[in-house]
Amino acid sequence: MQNDNAPRTGRQELAPVPFPKTPPKESVFAALRTWWDKAWEDDGVLNVMWMDILNVPQDGPRHMAPWIRAVLMLVGASFVLLAVVAAGEAVLQVLHQLLTMVPTVQVGVDTSDSVLAIVDQPVRTYIAQHSAGLPIAASTVYTLWLATGIAALLLGYFTRSNALRTMWTSWGAATVFMVWTATPDTSRTVAVALTVLAWTLLSALALHGLTLRRTVGRPAHPATPPARPDVHIHLPAPAADQHSNCPFRD
Repeated sequence: MQNDNAPRTGRQELAPVPFPKTPPKESVFAALRTWWDKAWEDDGVLNVMWMDILNVPQDGPRHMAPWIRAVLMLVGASFVLLAVVAAGEAVLQVLHQLLTMVPTVQVGVDTSDSVLAIVDQPVRTYIAQHSAGLPIAASTVYTLWLATGIAALLLGYFTRSNALRTMWTSWGAATVFMVWTATPDTSRTVAVALTVLAWTLLSALALHGLTLRRTVGRPAHPATPPARPDVHIHLPAPAADQHSNCPFRD
């Protein structure tokens, strides 16, 4: 009987199996270099794009590559947008300076004795009395009032727009109201009369071409069909029957 605990001399020891080694990871610069080399091959992305750029003088703006046209349009739109923004800032700055510019005579204390002072003085006085609680100065309100009247007068004459003519009419009515309110009682009637007269004369320009007469349309003439010559077909006359006296005729 064999003893199982006895050492076996004929048994072979199994060697440990080595694990496969992970290949070394390619560095970022090496991967970028590989992509760069492939991109400049015959069918590579960069090579195709470079050929599109070289063919632009021959293809012209109509047949150039779509991506070049898109880039040019994007660059042009960016320049236009920057120019519009810069011009808008300049216009807003100039407009702000105009609106905040103090008139030569302080609002409400004009001592001019010209004919225009009949309208201008009451307007300045009314604006000075009723613009105390506004966030803008009274001079700015006066400049806005003056600019609105000039714009409505000129644009109403050149464009003949009903909206601008309505603005001119409202501006004139507001001016007459301010003159009536701010003018002393002793000269109120004359001041309002002169204001209405000046407004009427200027309205001949602002309301140029406006008529209240109803346009009567003429009756439309019925459409006349185009004259076509009749088609006449000449048929040959039927031949005379030579056997009309034949007794055997059916």
